[in-house]
Amino acid sequence: MSTDLAVFAATSGHSGVDRVLRNLVPAIARLGLRVDVLGVEGHGPKFDLLPEGVRHLPLGASHVNSAIPALIRYLRREQPQALLCDKDRVNRAALIARSVARVKTRVGVRLGTTVSVNLASRGVFERFVQRASMRWIYPAAEAVLVPSAGAADDLAAYAGLPRDRIHVVPSPIVTGQMRVKAQEPLDHPWFAEGQPPVVLGVGELSERKDFATLLRAFARLRAATPCRLLILGEGRRRGELERLANELGVEDDFALPGFCPNPYPYMAHAAVFALASRWEGMPVVLIEALALGTPSVACDCPSGPREVLDGGRHGPLVPVGDVDALAQGLRRQFDVPTPPEQSRAAVQGYTDEGSARAYLAALGFREFQ
Repeated sequence: MSTDLAVFAATSGHSGVDRVLRNLVPAIARLGLRVDVLGVEGHGPKFDLLPEGVRHLPLGASHVNSAIPALIRYLRREQPQALLCDKDRVNRAALIARSVARVKTRVGVRLGTTVSVNLASRGVFERFVQRASMRWIYPAAEAVLVPSAGAADDLAAYAGLPRDRIHVVPSPIVTGQMRVKAQEPLDHPWFAEGQPPVVLGVGELSERKDFATLLRAFARLRAATPCRLLILGEGRRRGELERLANELGVEDDFALPGFCPNPYPYMAHAAVFALASRWEGMPVVLIEALALGTPSVACDCPSGPREVLDGGRHGPLVPVGDVDALAQGLRRQFDVPTPPEQSRAAVQGYTDEGSARAYLAALGFREFQ
């Protein structure tokens, strides 16, 4: 039987894109489509258990560019109806491979972030290459996919793509499995009964996530209210954050446990979830926390938090990098937390099945349009 959809990605194994694809692929399979996940050695997405109708096919390469010959052979052999890929380098490789293979496979290219801000700190050559590929190569794709209206507007302006050719597709974040995992026991002393409330952050310890601003805001909150800050994630900014905690005198109430494969019990039991990112495309962790009913605060970064929190109606939305405003937002959620049912209702549009149907419609599967 022929393949309906091939998915080509090369992720870190623990990013928001990984979670999107790990949720999206099973949801598409449950709708009755046959899916091939094409693997690059040493990269994700990785699945604990592949659902029925899904194959994992390694391409025998450890880099996206060196995987192009194998991708060409795969497209000629299998000729899937559509190919979904994610991130610029992978998107370029997929469009080149489809052109060389001379097959009718429809290609959907996805970008999960706000590209102008994401590329601002990159080198001149890298910015040139990516902007040129978006401007001149992406028009060959049948669909250009982004997770938020803000990311779509930014991509259209930055790359000169027609806005009406960019599809805003909700990410597949809210799943039944997530809710089951959230009920697993949480073996951490800070969440025991009678302990001070915990502010939670989740994400890579990187410049983009700006946990330094969150740590400073927490220090101001803690000066007036007993509380703790726990950040799940790993990255190059660990040492910097540990030094900053010592400078602020909050090291005893600050913890960096590292990457956690199941952050959901932490989210479900945190007093407040905080997102301090400088830029996003659509913050997966914010949607997950809201889906579990956790009161949340977010910086109004490009793009996504404003859409998810409906301009601040479902939780404080504060300026990026503003320590005082973030501290005040945390205080508001401590004093008058957003009701759990309101938080959950805010993200009901991000279910895995609804997202799968939207992706398939954008990729040209007529039965879902």
